[in-house]
Parts: sequence; structure tokens; C-alpha cells
Amino acid sequence: MNRSKLMKATAPPIVQAIRPSREVLTRQNLPYFVGVSGETVGARGLSMHMVVIPPGARSEPHSHQGYETAIYVLQGRVETRYGEGLAQSVISEAGDFLFIPPGVPHEAINLSATESARAIVSRNDSEEQDRVLPYVSPAADGL
Repeated sequence: MNRSKLMKATAPPIVQAIRPSREVLTRQNLPYFVGVSGETVGARGLSMHMVVIPPGARSEPHSHQGYETAIYVLQGRVETRYGEGLAQSVISEAGDFLFIPPGVPHEAINLSATESARAIVSRNDSEEQDRVLPYVSPAADGL
């Protein structure tokens, strides 16, 4: 093993502050401000970002393969449609937490036509965007 690999393998983890420097568009078609991830800090089992849902916007229907999602709403009111055919719904607003189990299809909809909704999104996967799967409702398949 060369010296750089040995040093990397034995180096203690470090504490890092992250200030998102730019917005990225996710597979869910929402703007994210990337915080903690495998890419930014070398996290191995965690990611945490801020999502902004523009006024009246919605995410693409999707699911997350193999990992949980926890959301804390900072601003706004968001309807999350979920489950088979996105037939179920829950509304979360500033101060609410939301939990989405692995594999549950869902979409987020900003209920305001004038203000953005903002939330902190955390997942137990440091490379979570790699396993975002588009969801097509069975009802839409038959069209």
C-alpha cells in the first residue's frame, strides 16, 4: 500500500462546516443546496441538504430505493402525495417533520402560489441521488 493510501485509511475524521455555494437541480426536478454528502465531506451513511420548492411547483413523482428520508419544513406548506397511484396525502408546514420510508412513491407540492417552501432533507445514504427512481402511476400507464 502506498503512503497516501495508508495515511488516508488511518487519518482521523475531521469536523467540517459546509456552506452550499450553488443550487443543483435534482432528479426530483427540485432545486437543492447540497450540504452533507459523500461528495462534499466524505460522509458514508448520511446526506443532508436544503430543498426549495418554488411557488406552485411540485417534484417529479419518485421513490428512494433502499433508504429513509426525514424532512423538516422551514417555510411554507407542502402537500406530499404518496403511495400507490399517489392516492394518499399529508400536508406539512413550517415546524413539521415528515418521514418517508424506503421505496414509497411520493411527490411534493408547494401549496402557495406566491412563496417558496423550504425544508431540510436528511437521508441515511451519502449518495442518495444515485438511487432516486422515477414513479409512473399505474393509472397513468393505462393512458
